[in-house]
Amino acid sequence: MPAFKDDAEIYDYIGGIFEQGLADAELGPKLAASGVTLQITYTDPDAVLTIDFAGGKVVSGATDLQPNVELFMSADTGNRFWLGKVNLSMAMAKGQVRAKGPVSKILKLVPAAKALFPAYQQRLDADGRTDLINA
Repeated sequence: MPAFKDDAEIYDYIGGIFEQGLADAELGPKLAASGVTLQITYTDPDAVLTIDFAGGKVVSGATDLQPNVELFMSADTGNRFWLGKVNLSMAMAKGQVRAKGPVSKILKLVPAAKALFPAYQQRLDADGRTDLINA
């Protein structure tokens, strides 16, 4: 059984952590400087997040934004990544995450993303979502 109940939870929790990172005074400019437009397609449940780092926006669902990097994974893998339990490079090597486009651009953003791991867990804690924390 998937950890997230529906796509709205993915948009709220995972989309929300991207929004928090983009709004952060220290982290936001680093993310924007990457020039990456990332689209992540999740399964179980199905959801699509598009993050325009340079434009500072996160779009849930269908969009006209054209990504230059795409990732494909289960929502559970996405959740575990934000909890610091998934090494993105290893997950790609094992086929748990598929990538399309210049993957090196995304791998350069991983250290910045790690700064948001505690905030993601804190948000889940605040909402009493031990089911997602333990997934």
